[in-house]
Amino acid sequence: MAIDSKKTLRNKLIYEVYVRNHKGNGTFNDVIDDLDRIKDLGVDIVWFMPIHPIGQKNKKGDLGCPYSIADFTKVNPEYGTEEDFKKTIDEIHKRGMVCMIDIVFNHTSHDAKYLMEHPEYYYRKPDGSLGGKVADWSDITDLDYSNKNLWDDQIDALKKWSRMGVDGFRCDVAPFIPMDFWMRARREIGEINKDTVWLAETVHPHFLQMVRNAGFYVASDCETYSAFDITYDYDGQEKWTQYLNGEISLNEYLNVLRSQESTNPENYVKLRFVENHDNPRAKKVINNDTLLENWTAFTYFQKGCPMLYAGQEMKDSNLPDLFTKDMVNWNEDEADFVDFLKKLKEIKSDNIFADGMYKICRASVDGVIYAVYKKEERTLVGIFNVESKIGEISLEDMEHHKMFDLDIKDGTYDELIYGDKVTVKEGKIELSQKPMIIEVI
Repeated sequence: MAIDSKKTLRNKLIYEVYVRNHKGNGTFNDVIDDLDRIKDLGVDIVWFMPIHPIGQKNKKGDLGCPYSIADFTKVNPEYGTEEDFKKTIDEIHKRGMVCMIDIVFNHTSHDAKYLMEHPEYYYRKPDGSLGGKVADWSDITDLDYSNKNLWDDQIDALKKWSRMGVDGFRCDVAPFIPMDFWMRARREIGEINKDTVWLAETVHPHFLQMVRNAGFYVASDCETYSAFDITYDYDGQEKWTQYLNGEISLNEYLNVLRSQESTNPENYVKLRFVENHDNPRAKKVINNDTLLENWTAFTYFQKGCPMLYAGQEMKDSNLPDLFTKDMVNWNEDEADFVDFLKKLKEIKSDNIFADGMYKICRASVDGVIYAVYKKEERTLVGIFNVESKIGEISLEDMEHHKMFDLDIKDGTYDELIYGDKVTVKEGKIELSQKPMIIEVI
């Protein structure tokens, strides 16, 4: 973790916006019109998928992929003008939120400004041709970070957006780029805005191993924390997908999350999500609404920064196509789920999530996630019934090596999400089908 990263990022909520497919005509002004609703969800950080001009040579689909960028210093004219984007930033700030943009520095489109002006910036295959180090995605070509002039140009682009008011950068496949580059970028951007938030899209463990086996550089999550505040939870998400597919047990998945407590820096922050633009919609994967609530609540409860992908709050099951016009389905019938998310964010704002001791306990019932925060005399318990079990669950940590005492007194407590009463008797409570978050003494 960068030494000055703030643990309070664990209290924040990120909202991912794909301008083209968000609302209306797919412009910055359409996003502005939606900011009050976004703010009402409890959002702290609005993250825009790439806002830059899209390359046309070898483009995919009708409109091309936003991750195939022609110029890092311009805005996509589909979305509006640079002045429109500056107004968008200002409107985000007026509502007490911050603005994050996607940075895609590992590669460019085949008709990028760099390629025309600085062909020496590009990676070349042994035969001298352009291409990718690992995967030959047809619409992009990789850059060569041994060229320090490339570093200068890219950091200059970051400075432009920072001076305009951008508060953070979500950095695409950040581990493919030397951490020395990112540490320098962090230092120099910090001179413009010391509170800039740095989010790294880290990679799945199996992909990291594949890249290293091919002979190329890629940083691990713990290395990435030298420059970044937040990293993706792809080490956990990879196992979560295997669990949902019936390939591993729930406890095998949870063991990966438990290991994050010892393999990451003390002030680490993971991005927690059940969907994003690269993965299926949560509603598509988890069609049972009660189970969806359990997994969503666990996302917020975990140590880290939760994220919503626009449309998730409406249980949209369609993942917008990256390459065409494919608008979010704003299902207005999901008001109850929206209220549920608002309540989760209200709970997440408690400072116990920022600096309390955290543990995913060994539950007495298989198929149930039991996690705890402790801070001084306070204990916050989360119980997530992800396999619809019935019966009682013990509030004791069943692991032999216990991290802290969980001597929870019998009595009646308030459940914080739904406002129900929960009775603890002889150290046990009745399982609910719904998620439960309880403050106990």
